[in-house]
Amino acid sequence: MLIGELAERTGVSRRSLRYYEQQGLLVTSRTAKGWRAYDESAVNRVRNVQELLAAGLGTQDILQVAPCLDMKTQEFMACQDSPAETLAMCERRLAVVEEKAAELDRYRSRLVARIAQLRAADPDTELGEVLRRAEETDRAG
Repeated sequence: MLIGELAERTGVSRRSLRYYEQQGLLVTSRTAKGWRAYDESAVNRVRNVQELLAAGLGTQDILQVAPCLDMKTQEFMACQDSPAETLAMCERRLAVVEEKAAELDRYRSRLVARIAQLRAADPDTELGEVLRRAEETDRAG
């Protein structure tokens, strides 16, 4: 199948498919006219790549499970090709996601506190003064 059909069958843009090829996640051959051609297993491969990207994995992470990418999603989840490495990779990525979530939670807390201070401020007080007081409160707290 050509890139347009693969894009249509998977719901993935042609640009993304070219990117997957560039990253080594998708293998293609070329027609006599130089067009990209894919075999039927590319559909499963692209769907699995999409699922892993949606779970927060990067393309370099996904390369570690490349031998399993052509399998249907159900079979992919049970792929035993490299379970220890796959588990370790997922655990590392989860640690990064949890770290980012904690950082976002800190930002959220500070913004909520700032908003409360801004709303409670004397309407005649200049915004710069309100923000300076909030900074001092943050440092003291």
